[in-house]
Order: sequence, then structure tokens, then C-alpha cells
Amino acid sequence: GAVPIVNENDTVSTYEIKQVQTFGDNDRLSAIVTSIIDADLLILLSDIDGLYTDDPNSNPDARFINQVDVIDDKLLNMGKSTSGTGGMATKLKAAGIAVSSGADMVIANGNDIDNIAKIMSGADVGTLFVSCKDENFDLVKFIG
Repeated sequence: GAVPIVNENDTVSTYEIKQVQTFGDNDRLSAIVTSIIDADLLILLSDIDGLYTDDPNSNPDARFINQVDVIDDKLLNMGKSTSGTGGMATKLKAAGIAVSSGADMVIANGNDIDNIAKIMSGADVGTLFVSCKDENFDLVKFIG
């Protein structure tokens, strides 16, 4: 029944985090927390509505992607060319962790605070990455 909010920048102590590994981004850190606590859903808020085929700020032909069922190399390479706070590449890496550990993930625009409630009520907001639990998923190997 809890909703953890993860933000590496606002920790009281970072000593323990840096001793294990420097994450450098909230996206991957929140996906790791999602995996560890066996959460059902991870919501990543950004300054963009979700995942696009290209950077919509520079390419007017960029198409919005409503749902991702499989995270493959083509998708990961696409994320390298898109932008946003934290970068889309880090969000796609986080998605790989979340869905492999059994959680759905949504990337949505954080400028509309109502998006969280909309997502929780099942509304079609942002880009949904559908859970694809991998029974062989090993978090330590994945982040190592």
C-alpha cells in the first residue's frame, strides 16, 4: 500500500550508495528499488509525454509510442537519439530492469501532476512498458 518516491539527489546520506555503485540517475535507481521491493508498477516522470520514435523537439515527424511489449536492441538504440531530463537512454535501461523483474513501467510527463492519478486509475497516459518477468533475471548481474 506504499508509494515510494525515489530521488537520488535528495538522499540524506549517499555514502552507502557510492560504496556499492554510483548510479548517477534516478531512473535506474528507481528501477532497482522497484525490483528489490517486488513492486507492480514504476512511474518515471519526465519533461516529455513518453517515448517517441525520435526527439519530438527537433523532428516534427517523431511518432509517440503508446506501448512497448519488448525491449530490444532497436528500441535501446532509438533511445540514444532522443532527449529529455535524465535522457531517454537511462529510462529505457530502467525499463529493462523493471519489466524483467516483473513490474510494468510508465514514462509520463511530470508537468501534469494529475498524470499520476490517471495512471493509477488505468488511464492511457504516457508510454506503458509491459511487464515480461524473466525467471532468470539477476539484478546483481544486470546492474554489474
